Amino acid sequence: MAQTNNTKKRVIISYKNLPEELQEQLKLQHPTGFTDSMIRIDKGPGDFFYAVILETDEINYLVKIDVKIDSEIEEEDEKDYYDEDINGADQIEEASDEDEN
Repeated sequence: MAQTNNTKKRVIISYKNLPEELQEQLKLQHPTGFTDSMIRIDKGPGDFFYAVILETDEINYLVKIDVKIDSEIEEEDEKDYYDEDINGADQIEEASDEDEN
């Protein structure tokens, strides 16, 4: 008995290259955004992208979503708030050192 091949075509495409009608369909499937549906696709060491899945009758799309990763948070944590140019900074540091002892 012969088997029929019922597999759908698979396509990886960027959201910006997705036809407008498919963009609308994707937005209807995810009315509150893509955050909960995104998956991370690792391409190699240190190389990855985020995507969501869009299924149509003929094709399964893996739609690449541009994600901005905010690195400023780490820089903000490393800031020295007790700069020596600020009047009284030395006294604040000394007082906190004495409180710890």
